[in-house]
This record gives sequence, C-alpha cells and structure tokens, in this order.
Amino acid sequence: MTWRPTQPSTLCEAFQSIAVIDPHAVAVRNVGGSQTLTWGEYAHKVRLVAAGLDSLGVARGDTVALMMSNRIEFYPVDVGVQHLGATSFSVYNTLAAEQLEYVLSNAGNKVVVCEPQYVGVIRASRVPIDHLIVLDEPVDGAITLDDLMARGSANTTFDFEATWQAVQPDDVVTLIYTSGTTGNPKGVEMTHSNIAFECATVTSVLPAEFGDRITSFLPSAHIADRFSALYLQMWAGIQITVVPDPRQIAAAVRDCRPTIWGAVPRVWEKLKAATENIVATEPDEQRRQDMQWAFAVASRKARADLAGEPVSDELAAEYAKADAAVLSSVRAKLGFDQLKWAISGAAPIPAETLAFFGGLGVPITEIWGMSELSCICSVVPPAEHRLGTIGKIVPGMEARIADDGELLVRGPLVMKGYRKEPAKTAEAFDPDGWLATGDVVTMDGDGYLTIIDRKKELIITEGGKNISPANVENVIKAATPLAGVVVSIGDARPYMTALVTLDAEGAAAYAARRGLPDASAKALAEDPEVVAAICAGVSAGNAKLSRVEQIKRFRILPTFWEPGGGELTLTMKLRRKPILQKYAAEIAELYSATPGPGVLEPTS
Repeated sequence: MTWRPTQPSTLCEAFQSIAVIDPHAVAVRNVGGSQTLTWGEYAHKVRLVAAGLDSLGVARGDTVALMMSNRIEFYPVDVGVQHLGATSFSVYNTLAAEQLEYVLSNAGNKVVVCEPQYVGVIRASRVPIDHLIVLDEPVDGAITLDDLMARGSANTTFDFEATWQAVQPDDVVTLIYTSGTTGNPKGVEMTHSNIAFECATVTSVLPAEFGDRITSFLPSAHIADRFSALYLQMWAGIQITVVPDPRQIAAAVRDCRPTIWGAVPRVWEKLKAATENIVATEPDEQRRQDMQWAFAVASRKARADLAGEPVSDELAAEYAKADAAVLSSVRAKLGFDQLKWAISGAAPIPAETLAFFGGLGVPITEIWGMSELSCICSVVPPAEHRLGTIGKIVPGMEARIADDGELLVRGPLVMKGYRKEPAKTAEAFDPDGWLATGDVVTMDGDGYLTIIDRKKELIITEGGKNISPANVENVIKAATPLAGVVVSIGDARPYMTALVTLDAEGAAAYAARRGLPDASAKALAEDPEVVAAICAGVSAGNAKLSRVEQIKRFRILPTFWEPGGGELTLTMKLRRKPILQKYAAEIAELYSATPGPGVLEPTS
C-alpha cells in the first residue's frame, strides 16, 4: 500500500501527494505504449484544465459532463474539474438525445467535454449549454481542449493552490447515473469523503501501491471504472492502460500485464473460454497432451476448492508440477503472470468460473457493492475468499439483515443522496439511517455474505415456491459454454422456462472450427449441433438444480444481445421487464400446450 503520513480527506489532496512521488513515471498509457502521460505532465495539465475552466466561469459546486471513450485525455480533464471543487461526471456514449436531455438537465451542468462524434447528439438534446469543449479537432461553436488549456496558461489571476485546498470532503465529486433498468436513471451523488473512505477501506483489504498496473475498459460513467481506474489511481498511484474498444480487452491485458485487475462475470467467462481454446487449438500433439494433463490436475484442485475440501499432499505436489510445466506459461500468455489480486463484481459469477481460474493460479475474489455505496462494500483477500460468497462487509461499515432477508447497510460509503430526488432519497433509507440495498442475502457465522437474488426479482411460482432466477441462470450458463445470456422465467407460472441467446464470439469460433459458412445468430440457433449442445448444457445444469428450479422448456433466440441494447445494460445486467415485454409471444409459446417450432425440452 502506498505510504503517506495521514489519510487525505479529498481526492485533490490525494492526487497532489501522489503526483510528486515520481514525476517521470508513466501514469496513463494506451495499449502498446505509443502514447503516455507521466505524473509530472498529468499534474501540469490538471492545473491548466482547472485554470481554463475557471476562465469560463466554472466554480466550486458546478457540474461538468464528459462524453468520450476510454482515453488518456479523460484523466487531466476529470481531475482538473475536481480541483475546482466542481462535480465531474461521465455519461454513457450510447445515450440517445432524449436520454441525454434527462441526464444533463438533472445534473444541472452547462459545460460538456466530448469527442467530436458526440456533438450532434448533445446539441439534439436541446439542453442549454454555455460551453462545449471538444477533443481531437475543431468543431464550429465549440472550444478545443488545447484552446481550454491555452486559456488556463494565460489565466494569471487564478490561484490554483488555494482553490484545490478549499475543496471540502462533503463536496460532490461525481454523479453516477444508475443503469435505468426501469424508468429514468437516478443520479447518485458521491462526495470526496465517500470516495476517500472507499479507497482507504478497500486498499486495507486489497493492497495497491504506486506503480501497480490496471486496464480501463468499462465506461467511465460506471462506478466500477471510476473507482478502479481513476479514484484508486489518484489515491495509490496506479498506472492505467486505457482500452477504448472492449474487444481489445484480451490484447490489452497481455500488453499491460496488470498487477491488479477486475472485470464483470461475462468478461471472466469469455477469458475462460479463450483459455480453454488455447488448449484445444494447440498444434503440437505432445504440448497439447501436456496441457490437457495440467488442466485436468487444475480441474481436480478446482473441484476440491469448490467443494471446500482440503487438497491432499499428493494433489498439491502434482499441481506444483503442472504449474511449473504448463499453467505458469498459460498465465503469462494471458497476461496474468504478475497479478497480485483480481476481482469480479456487478453480477453473480458462476462458482465454476471462479474455481477454473483458481485452478489456473489466478485467484479471483467476488466483491459486492452498488453505486449508492461508492462501488465496493464487501470483499476479502483472495486467499480468504469462500466460493459462492461475496466476502465480508468492508472495515468501517455496518450491516444487518432485515426480517425479509434484505441486506441493510450504513456508514461512510453511503451516498449523499439522489440528485434532485429528495423523495426517492428518503425512500432508500429507514428511520435509523440504514440503506436498503435491494439484495436478499444470508450471512454465516464468520460474517461471509451470500447473495440470494435481487429482492424485486425473486420468482414465486404458481405453486408458491421462491426461486432465485440469477442462481438458475448461473448454473445453466456454467454448463452451457455456447450460451451468451440465459433468462429464466417462471413468476406465477407452473414451471420454469428460459430464453437463451448465443455468445457472439463463442459462436463465431464454433462456426470457424466446424467450417460452417454462416455464423449469424439465426443460422446457428437452427444448427442441429448447436441445438444439441445447448440442450445438453441445459440438461447438465438441471442436474444441479432442485426439481422446481429446473428448466422444462427453452427457446434459443436468433439474435445476439449487446451491452447497452434493449435487453442488457452496459454492464451486462438483464433488463428483465423489457425482455418480458419484447419476447412475450415467445414466452407464451413456452407455456403452450402445443408449443410451436423452436421450443425445446432438455434431454434427459
């Protein structure tokens, strides 16, 4: 952990103490390292951005919106805004003009910093903006980022030191707009104090220090990227490799060789599939056999870990040989050979995926949190992680379980409130200040939490049985590699059914291996071998579920679902209500006495 004599009370204070440790060290870089920003350059540009915005009239308490991809310029802009005591927040680049109008109006900002490609949708939102600042190239009626910094250089009356030192812990540092699975998103107000405590408490569990490395690939509008690839950087001095295209994640990891890293479950699942493909496509027969043996040993160890059983001395010795001969080189090929810790969050992850990476020598600890809690609220070190749990509540926070099983928390991580939503803010808390998380959990005697499901998403069947759809979906997905998304259905129904979509990348690889001419979702959804593989996977998953949880019928949809679309949020959470509405006809057929073509029943 980066040492400092006292803990900073604001992110500005944290940044200023970190930036002087080694001004020549690289703070931010692109994949490949052709573009870099040193800590000295970073600090200088923060000063220029702050002074430039001051010349435009931006002051403490104002808000500035950012709309750009994951790129180097994001950092001095966002941190420069912070040093004014203003609120810097990002909007999702996929927002339509109508959605953008709501977010920008709710935030109350009159300055937007963006890439030129987003100028049209920003202007179409009709939100009155005093200043539009663009990157890369001039746009009529806008100021370029270079112009802004030139203004900052010429602003000789601006007292940078006094301004950032006047920033208070209770000042709102950012707004995090919730995914909006139903209705308009709510703007979660996070303060410097919230985020400073988050950085301090998380690094007390998962140490981070100056020079650690991580990638930034999630949208900066999401709290996960803001915390791990911005605020934690400012707090500990982490080097960031920016990844503008999520399809570059695997290549970026190999290039960055992260020491700390995190991803949502679907990314870990894709990396698992890619790892298994390394073994399947190894051209050298002897090498392939060696890899198959090593992964079989790793799988035995993983199964023991998954069952909570001790690893025998014989297995430990064989695993050590497998690691030295094969697994260590596979980790290096993936880019995880220098990894100190890794996390998974935002949604439940199959225990099999955690066990797979544990067997490979990449221990992942599952974390839990929410935007209203500054990101992470429960975590343990990987060595203490228990498969299937989300760890323990972080030091300094309180937790209790309500009579209906809902997790309630309070403490320094809890948001200031929802932007301009006093009624909704009040609804989120009980009279004693406990925040209702919406998650139903259990807690064991050691304080480890296990998520059952979202309170509002629990299924109650026609027979009155309570079922967790997320649990069913995770079990089926773990047994069905070709499946991209599984949506379990059964609320007020006589039995459980599911909608299944194929994973786009996995489907393409499958088609290539089998020489199929058409890798479209429609063609593959009708391919007999694909259908048989999905049926087998659903059957295998059913074998691990209770009778009332088992999927009786399912439909493979002839489409790929993309993050940010009508069915998935940008962090790949299911938009359940829109899915039920959009696919009402397909769902009706799943419960028909004489279902039409395309409705499948798992093989016994």
